[in-house]
Amino acid sequence: MAATLQLLSAAREGAGKRALVTGVSGFTGRYVAQELRAAGYEVFGLASPGGQHSPETVAVDLTDRAALAAAVHSLQPDVVVHLAAIAFVAHSDIDQMYRVNVTGTRHLLEALATSPKKPSAVLLASSANIYGNADAGVIGEDVPAAPANDYAVSKLAMEYMARLWMDKLPLIVVRPFNYTGVGQAENFLLPKIVAHFKRREPRIELGNLHVWRDFSDVRVVAASYRHVIAAGDSAIGKTFNVCSGKAYSLGEALDMMAAIAGYKIDVHVNPAFVRANEVVRLTGDNTRLQGVVGAIEPPPLEQTLRWMYEA
Repeated sequence: MAATLQLLSAAREGAGKRALVTGVSGFTGRYVAQELRAAGYEVFGLASPGGQHSPETVAVDLTDRAALAAAVHSLQPDVVVHLAAIAFVAHSDIDQMYRVNVTGTRHLLEALATSPKKPSAVLLASSANIYGNADAGVIGEDVPAAPANDYAVSKLAMEYMARLWMDKLPLIVVRPFNYTGVGQAENFLLPKIVAHFKRREPRIELGNLHVWRDFSDVRVVAASYRHVIAAGDSAIGKTFNVCSGKAYSLGEALDMMAAIAGYKIDVHVNPAFVRANEVVRLTGDNTRLQGVVGAIEPPPLEQTLRWMYEA
């Protein structure tokens, strides 16, 4: 009964409200849209031109200021989750990364600020990469930023730019640490490992093996975003780490997959995959987030990996 009541409460949360998800066709966007629909929102999306999109999705380039403004003004959302970005750290077109992540976000904020209907919450997805190689064992939101690559710099620049709109829009910034799940592209680390095991490949080439990451399940991340935008004044104007609070080494992840798949894979380090300025350890403190959305009980990483392997 308690679970049923909780579900009904969530469904009422978004009743009669429109949610806009940018990057809705991406890995995270699909889960966020699903989470919002389950909470009763009518979900609309923005996605890059090209490809097939649902009737509720508008194809628009974030760097096209006029087209983006027209789309936003037409949709008039009640809440916004801004996920659209160049999210791959090793993306080859650095200029595009800055255009989309910084200028594209500014175009969105300008469009929302001039829309006939002001949203009640605008969530901006930044990244825990902005912390770089922080000295803190567990990283809280007040740890100074020390970005170590262009992706992280672009996200930190986006955060600073967004401050110019704090008096015009109800902004919330989230800094997700690493997360994964079914549907994530194989150029990300864990999906690559899982895919090799699914294909029963005898060997895998990886980059730096001496890294530790705070891995979350994408379903928990999507739920956290929904709870934050529903939190009202307790979340507006704040920044939240979205993380599990526990870091796993690459070796631990490989051992988990070996146990799931029933064999050990031969690991080779390819120097071409070793990134310059690699962030060695990222472990997040989610105390602030839990203070707003309640207790977070993420599934163990092994459970998420098994879900991906069996999908």
